[in-house]
Amino acid sequence: MNDQEQIKARIPSVMEDPGAISVAKVYAKAFLGSVPESDKDSAIEEFAEFLNVALNQYPQFGKMLTTRSLNKEESLQLIDRAIAPHASELFTNFLRVLGRHERLNLLQQIYTQINKLRDAEVGKMAVVVKSAFELSDPILDSIRQRLNDTLGFIPVLKTSIDQNVLGGLVIQVDDTVYDGSLRTRLKQLRGRLDNRSIHEIQSGRDRFSYPEGN
Repeated sequence: MNDQEQIKARIPSVMEDPGAISVAKVYAKAFLGSVPESDKDSAIEEFAEFLNVALNQYPQFGKMLTTRSLNKEESLQLIDRAIAPHASELFTNFLRVLGRHERLNLLQQIYTQINKLRDAEVGKMAVVVKSAFELSDPILDSIRQRLNDTLGFIPVLKTSIDQNVLGGLVIQVDDTVYDGSLRTRLKQLRGRLDNRSIHEIQSGRDRFSYPEGN
């Protein structure tokens, strides 16, 4: 499991709140905007390393920093005492800004948004691919190439197994879902047949309700 997957595995459900995501995007843009282009990737790596240390190696420290168990002044003192000596000035100052605005609880979500923004800057986009079984590398390469040719960006595939996908694939790009599963096609066919039946029944009723000559 890579650093980003470890971080995402620990994001609590409350971080899916749309309001939190919106605020996180603002801070993510501010973070990337404060870093020279040549230093962006290393700055993101530092962010990831810090979160992994806080979440995996010293979870009590991470919990204390991100759950508002400390007041504003205590959070800033903790940053200066425990983080500043080991982190870059840019990252430390960013943490101080979050601390002053009581937004340290959004650290994980900010990191997620930073990665999305950075991917967009370099022409990448996360694509979720769901299937009923594990896909082989050649199939994934084919999906990656077709998405690249069709949508015009470099897809970063994130695969998952979903037993509800009956044949075919479900592909999600941002908020758009391309559902090619057999289960969905059968449901759509059933819907079309139901609509046709309703239309035929209604047409029959209309003919009987309004006989010719009346």
